Amino acid sequence: MVAMAPNPPSADRLRAVDGFLTEAWAEQARHDERLRGLAVQVRFDGGVAHVDGEVDEPAQLRLVRDLVGRLAGVYAVWCRVRVAGRDPVVVDLGCGGQKQWPGNLGLDICRAPGVDAVADLSGSLPLADDSVDVLFAVHILEHLIDFLPLVDECHRVLRPGGVLHVMSPWWRHVNAVADPTHVRFLDVQTIKGVCGQRPPGTPRWHPLHAGCDGASIFADLTPLSPDAPPPTRSHQARFFD
Repeated sequence: MVAMAPNPPSADRLRAVDGFLTEAWAEQARHDERLRGLAVQVRFDGGVAHVDGEVDEPAQLRLVRDLVGRLAGVYAVWCRVRVAGRDPVVVDLGCGGQKQWPGNLGLDICRAPGVDAVADLSGSLPLADDSVDVLFAVHILEHLIDFLPLVDECHRVLRPGGVLHVMSPWWRHVNAVADPTHVRFLDVQTIKGVCGQRPPGTPRWHPLHAGCDGASIFADLTPLSPDAPPPTRSHQARFFD
């Protein structure tokens, strides 16, 4: 079952949960033969799993992501992993002066330290098709009256197997309404709509993970090709009503 918290956990509890997750993953890595020899490290921070290191094949990265995401208490799985000797291309959308990782490509509508290119995120992204491995949309969607065009652009620029990481204020938390620049309120069920309730012919997504910590919602999405089967009901039931 997806991690859902009606109220934000205290800082002490989050640290305790991160400690539990660290121990749980270490035990999993010791006993799961599929993980032996993989040069990956997993760090937990506030229920978000940060995965880095190197693997030989994309399937190995998918395995690590899936297994980490099954641990109770994980809200999202953020990866920066070399695959077959290639560094991932990671883009921070609307990063301002704070990127998720220093080496990311930062896009924002305003110039600031850390912004590598100025771009209006309500329009087309200045990125080629199938050119990006990881996209971060952290505290971005709530600022756009219509965020679906940006989500569609993310689908266009992601490589097959790429991941879009979404983080936004949960609509029931005070932070969602306290900022007057927030024009959209989001819930985990909003992600369900993005993945499965859009008109035929629009870009399709598979939810790798989704969760809510009582203050923010998280979603890890990977693009589906037009002929790919939809997510199974049993998979979606982990996250959505």
